[in-house]
Amino acid sequence: MPAKIVIKSYVPHGIYHIYNRGVNKGSIFFDEQDYRVFLSYLSEGLIPKNEKLLREISVDESRSYKDRREAARRLRLKNFTGKIELLAYCLMPNHFHFLLRQKEEGDMSAFIQALMTRFTMYENRRHKRIGRVFQGPYKAVLVGTDAQLLHVSRYIHRNPFSLKRPRLFRLVPSSYPNYLGEIFQEWVKPKEILSYFPKARTGFLSYQAFVEMQNGDFEEQSMKLIREKSIDLA
Repeated sequence: MPAKIVIKSYVPHGIYHIYNRGVNKGSIFFDEQDYRVFLSYLSEGLIPKNEKLLREISVDESRSYKDRREAARRLRLKNFTGKIELLAYCLMPNHFHFLLRQKEEGDMSAFIQALMTRFTMYENRRHKRIGRVFQGPYKAVLVGTDAQLLHVSRYIHRNPFSLKRPRLFRLVPSSYPNYLGEIFQEWVKPKEILSYFPKARTGFLSYQAFVEMQNGDFEEQSMKLIREKSIDLA
C-alpha cells in the first residue's frame, strides 16, 4: 500500500498497519497447522504470563518432565503485554496484516522481529527448508486519523473477500469474527474501533455493514482515505 510521504517515524502510542509477504511472493502458511502455530505465537506474546507460577512449575519435581519443560520454555519467551495492542489481523496464505498500537518507541519492532524470527525457525524446521520465509523487512504505515483507523481495519478484514472462493473467506484466520462477537481472543482488542458504531458520522449502523459494504465508489473513497497522509516506514 504505497504512501504519499516517506519518512521514518516510530512514535510512542502510534497505531500502525503492519504487513509482510512470503519470499518470492510464495506461501507463508501451507496448512491449518501453520496457521495454528502462528496464532499460538501471537497469543503467547500478547497474553500476560504468570511468571511466578511458571517458575514454580519449572522446578516442581512432582510435575511431569513435559510440564516442567513447557513452563521453562514459556518463561524464556518475550512477552509484550502492556507494550503492544493488536487491534486487527488477517493471515492470508502468502501475506499477513496487523493493525496495532505500540506503547513506546521500539516496542513494535521488537514484537514483529521476535514473531517473525520464531515463525521462520518453526517453518524451516517443519518443512525442511532453509533461508528466509518472509520477503524482507516488514512494512509499517503510521495511521494518522480516525478515518484511516476505521478504513485500514476494513481493508484488513476484507482481504479474504478476494479469495477465488469468497464463501470460504471465514476459513482464513482473522480478527473479524471477534468484531462480530462470534469468537473471543483475549489478545485481540476490537473495542476501540467498535466504539465508532453505530454513530452518525460513520453512516453505518454496524461494523459488519461497514466492512461488507459493496459499492465501487465507496471502495475507491475508502482506498483513497487509507493512503491519504500515510507515513510509510518501509
